Amino acid sequence: MKRTIYENEVNMDFINIAHAATDTQEPSALGFLLPIFILILMYFVLIRPQSKKLKEHKMMLEELKVGDEVSTIGGILGIILKIGESYIQLKISNDVVIKLQKSSVSKILPKNSLESIK
Repeated sequence: MKRTIYENEVNMDFINIAHAATDTQEPSALGFLLPIFILILMYFVLIRPQSKKLKEHKMMLEELKVGDEVSTIGGILGIILKIGESYIQLKISNDVVIKLQKSSVSKILPKNSLESIK
């Protein structure tokens, strides 16, 4: 079977394309290090500050004592009358005492701050 010059050129083009497709570069270190860098960045930007904030809140809850003036997460202000293991009794007005979870306390207020609000 006799081939024409055109058929040979077409076959050579396919061979060249096949050889060109097999030439690959070695993987760079950047492709490997980039996901690790992103994970480290996420740790320092998101996870670490949140865990630090939780630790500070836990320490604040351990320092609560009877007579402290506090503000809750819901915005309720009051004076601590009794502290249990996981609940506190909070006086929010004359003859009005409520029971709350200890974890709902958001901050300890300076002394006599409730007097200045009235």
